[in-house]
Amino acid sequence: MYPILFTFGPIHIYSYGLMVAVAFLVSTFLLSRYAISLKLNKDFFWNLSFWVLLGGIAGGRLLYIALNLRFFLDNPAEIVMLWHGGLVWYGGFLGGLGLGISYIKSKRESLLKTLDIIVPFVALGHSIGRIGCFLNGCCYGKPVGWGIYFPVHNDYLIPTQIFSSLGLLVVFIILRVVQERPHRDGAMVVMYLLLSSVERFFEEVFRNDSPRNFYGLTIFQVISVMLFLSALILWFILLWFQKKIRANG
Repeated sequence: MYPILFTFGPIHIYSYGLMVAVAFLVSTFLLSRYAISLKLNKDFFWNLSFWVLLGGIAGGRLLYIALNLRFFLDNPAEIVMLWHGGLVWYGGFLGGLGLGISYIKSKRESLLKTLDIIVPFVALGHSIGRIGCFLNGCCYGKPVGWGIYFPVHNDYLIPTQIFSSLGLLVVFIILRVVQERPHRDGAMVVMYLLLSSVERFFEEVFRNDSPRNFYGLTIFQVISVMLFLSALILWFILLWFQKKIRANG
């Protein structure tokens, strides 16, 4: 739609990069305010958010490159052109999780408690970031007569980016409601994985940017199913460990 929002001489302000920055600042600011309400160190969460963002961008880009390897082999300069779009959420999730866990461990903080605090704001950041996808024209939907016209595709398409943004906003609201109530350690993480994987599975039904090579499913739908099942397994493992700890009193 609007890959470049503003131009100042040789300087271009790209919508995708701008929305990633907005997503980071808004979600981290709200996270820090929540940390203050819990009487926690807000600087710890700002630093943690930075490492999660860095790992998320790196992981998301690496998976996108791996899934489009032929294009990047033919156009190696595109590898660093993040402003053109091209981040895969699952790669970003793993990259952000990896660096986030490393930082939490380095500060000797409780892993599950810390992750439970931040995951709702990760969903919010993802929701805001999807607006960047809409403006950039990536992550597009199937052609339909009632869709929105995307000049870059010269067609009327389902605005899956907007639907995804709204879906992730609902995920954020649900998580925040649950977060304010008593819950087991790790419950927020598991709920986030369950809800976000369901959101992505159904988002893929309407998207048109991935081949359906797995019995009519895209690779991201397959990953969504695997993540959903993994979250259920994680929940039962957490319940087992907590019961074992209480039994050993």
